[in-house]
Amino acid sequence: MAGHSKWHNIQRRKGKQDAVRGQLFTKLSRDIYLAAKEGGGNPETNFRLKTAIERARQNNVPADNIARTIAKATGGIQGVTYEELMYEGYGPHGVAIMMDIVTDNRNRTAADIRHIFAKRGGNLGESGCVAWMFKREGQITVPKEEYRGTADDLMLLAIDAGAEDLREEDDAFVVVTSVDAFRAVRDALEQVGVPVADAELTYEPQTTVPLSGEALEQVLDLVDALEAHDDVQNVYANVEAADS
Repeated sequence: MAGHSKWHNIQRRKGKQDAVRGQLFTKLSRDIYLAAKEGGGNPETNFRLKTAIERARQNNVPADNIARTIAKATGGIQGVTYEELMYEGYGPHGVAIMMDIVTDNRNRTAADIRHIFAKRGGNLGESGCVAWMFKREGQITVPKEEYRGTADDLMLLAIDAGAEDLREEDDAFVVVTSVDAFRAVRDALEQVGVPVADAELTYEPQTTVPLSGEALEQVLDLVDALEAHDDVQNVYANVEAADS
């Protein structure tokens, strides 16, 4: 959660994702659908679609599924129409939570998400209630085991390309960019051979709520339940694991 990139969250939950591969395929396909609907079906001219396809391939989504999803989004095949929403709310202990939602029935989804919050000691809020606590930014993840240079080398490359910062995690470097510079920085790093494992626009909390023990588990239980819902693409929370 706070202080950790999406890459870290993916690694932490890999076992769970393997157990619900069908659900993961659904969420990745919706990313592709929305990207193609917004910017067209050519990944060479649609950066969002290119990124969504790469993430789907990394998770072994079949090529036929990808092609069919793009066709549906661009009108080649009739299918369900999805819309993107942002939900906000508070979890236990005052933790702020934001969710990227993709749904074909916003009334059903709102009722489901409200129930998940209420059952776990939180509440779904109004639009804007917690968004001010987060900053929209680009994060480009470079695995340490694949990168042959040093942190200083990567920092220089990233800053020269227009990045804002470099964060170091246990298993990866995370290049931080503004929304506007995100694509240019990613392209620049790839052009010089930097291995990019993941690249996304995300929400980073500007303040955090340190929790430990049972309190932390209560919040993580809510986050896990939200992530398990088919219509929730991403969950962002400003909780931080405190030293116990």
